[in-house]
Amino acid sequence: MKRSTFIALLLISFLLTGCVNVAPWERGILAKPHMALDPQPLQSGIRQHNYGSRESAASTNSAGGGGGCGCF
Repeated sequence: MKRSTFIALLLISFLLTGCVNVAPWERGILAKPHMALDPQPLQSGIRQHNYGSRESAASTNSAGGGGGCGCF
């Protein structure tokens, strides 16, 4: 019982360390484009389209199969 309680408390403490209050003057830094999960969404969309066309497999960005050789 003690061991499972200790493990549960340890897990909860690890999960709570990720919660942080961000000061207003720090929000500008976090809002910059290079801090985004995908900093270049247009380029990523083009790459995904080209990859889907070459691999001739249906993906989220292509409506059907392609006809490429699969090489870059």
